[in-house]
Amino acid sequence: MKEIREIISSYDELQKEGKRSALATVVHVEGSSYRRPGARMLVVEDGRLTGAISGGCLEGDAMRKAFHVINEQVPALVTYDTMDEDDATLGIGLGCNGIIQVLIEPILSDAPNNPIALLKKAADRRQTAVIATFFNLSNRRQAQPGTRLFMGENGEIFGECPIESLQDRWQDDARNAFRSGENKWVKYPTPAGEATVFYEMLPPILSLVLIGAGNDVMPVVDMADILGWETKVVDGRATHARPERFASACQVLVAKPEQVLKHIAIDDYTVFALMTHNYNYDKAMLHELCQQGARYIAMLGPKKKLNRMLDEFEEEDRPLSAAQLDTIFSPAGLDIGAETSEEIALSILAEIMAVLKERRGVSLRDKMQPIHERESLAIAEKQH
Repeated sequence: MKEIREIISSYDELQKEGKRSALATVVHVEGSSYRRPGARMLVVEDGRLTGAISGGCLEGDAMRKAFHVINEQVPALVTYDTMDEDDATLGIGLGCNGIIQVLIEPILSDAPNNPIALLKKAADRRQTAVIATFFNLSNRRQAQPGTRLFMGENGEIFGECPIESLQDRWQDDARNAFRSGENKWVKYPTPAGEATVFYEMLPPILSLVLIGAGNDVMPVVDMADILGWETKVVDGRATHARPERFASACQVLVAKPEQVLKHIAIDDYTVFALMTHNYNYDKAMLHELCQQGARYIAMLGPKKKLNRMLDEFEEEDRPLSAAQLDTIFSPAGLDIGAETSEEIALSILAEIMAVLKERRGVSLRDKMQPIHERESLAIAEKQH
């Protein structure tokens, strides 16, 4: 979502300048590639780029093709085959070995539901969305409709289906994407030939709530800001919870434990780290967060600190369930030998990524399977 937000911001600026632009989107990958489907790059007619569709090997050619799209105002589907070992221009620097489909579409500023406008709707809502992008994989000479539809998790729809025969069918498959929680590709027969639709899942931006405003919280905020996460810092001490001590995008609150959740809504993309170094504050917050169904709760300190809290909860006749205990990570972070506050911050953020992505945090060198699941990229074929 960070890349999308940066593209939206850049587009808003070039609109003020009256500049034309095109959006390049990776819509499918066969084999391996540096970026996965959904990677985007905004190309301005003066050569400025925001975002990326590869590690640097495709951007130059994609930019040249985007200039043509901007001038012709017609979308184009471009194929990059990095499996060709005789081609020293594409993918060789990264050892890529895949076929990458990139859709380049002009951004029409007067179209209310142009691709950037649809992405903005997703970024502005704290909910998961599906963006539907239409392209023709079998015949690049046919029309490439592009990014045309938005569906929110509450069922709201923006945009128009560019193929009349798919008017009802696309909605069913978008809902299937919601149910699976994964990107989907579906190929449909149409009167004009085959059409492929990329149903892209766009979750809301991750919200990291840091309970505590000590000096060791500052590198966590800084690193999370680099990742594009939303951050909130909460502390009962007004002397510590001061906005000027943290990244400009960080929200800072002064609150007692029983007041915190009055200001913060919890969803599947909200995670917490207890870093107050105040036993009673952390204990009160831990129990409350478990009752509210927080998905991930990190707590600094040794294991005996957590065990003491759990024993006290038992004595107070308010024990935590097994499911609630599974959401607690204490000591916090992955085992990378962290000692300094910056290293501990890196450890905690890496653990958050691993938990939310359902990974173990092992070295990729020791992973026997591909980094990304190939089966999830299969294109389903629908019948008439």
